Amino acid sequence: MLATWKLLKGNGSGGSSVKFSLSLFPSTTPHSMSLLNHSCDPNCVMVFEGYQLLLRSVQEIQIGEELTISYIESLMPTSERQKQLMRQYCFECDCLNCHNQEKDAEKLAGEEHAWKEVKDAVNEVRYPKSKEEWEQVLARFQKLLSSNTGHLPDTNIYQLKMLDCAMDACINLESWEEALSYGNRTLEPYSLYYPGFHPLRAVQLMRVGKLQYSQAMFPQALETLKQAYNIMKVTHGTDHSLMQTLMEIKEQCEAIMRIQ
Repeated sequence: MLATWKLLKGNGSGGSSVKFSLSLFPSTTPHSMSLLNHSCDPNCVMVFEGYQLLLRSVQEIQIGEELTISYIESLMPTSERQKQLMRQYCFECDCLNCHNQEKDAEKLAGEEHAWKEVKDAVNEVRYPKSKEEWEQVLARFQKLLSSNTGHLPDTNIYQLKMLDCAMDACINLESWEEALSYGNRTLEPYSLYYPGFHPLRAVQLMRVGKLQYSQAMFPQALETLKQAYNIMKVTHGTDHSLMQTLMEIKEQCEAIMRIQ
């Protein structure tokens, strides 16, 4: 396998754990996932940089410890994760998260009839292309969000996915203030379901920070962007193009605050 290993740092305590980056080149990318086993609480993540696939450690890894990634999106109840893994990869996961049914109660919190309706609505969204299609998506989600007030907490995963979709719709419709209102509601659930260092949480913080910046909320934007930076430097690395974009916005925000 053609690969580039980069030793980033030790744990600074004289121990045997390391952080690293592994670059998988295009010729090996289709088979790269088969080299690593699955865990619902993985110690590595994969992120793209152009045509390059980067394997990044997100936990301290002991020498001799197995490297793992998640084959699937983790924002599902245990039973659905198990079904998807069996359907796609023909195995059952026996990790600690699955054994303990970690956070299943929070993921399906609220009234069942309400989250099932939201789940169906989210699953029916099919990559809107036109302004009219985005308006239809937003109108439906606005109605559901209003009717489900008090019935579904934002930690319910289908409510969270709907908030994400509503945020995307507002961004595409250039309704920045409303997009920010939905984005703000996603941050606490994201911190619950993507604790530690996770690329999805980093990207979500960056998106919300950019919206806060667009609304001239510079102190709030800077705090949010700093949180994104602290996660993304681990999940993506300081040389990643997304990290470079984040640093530019963060520096602009800092410059504005210095002259205010």
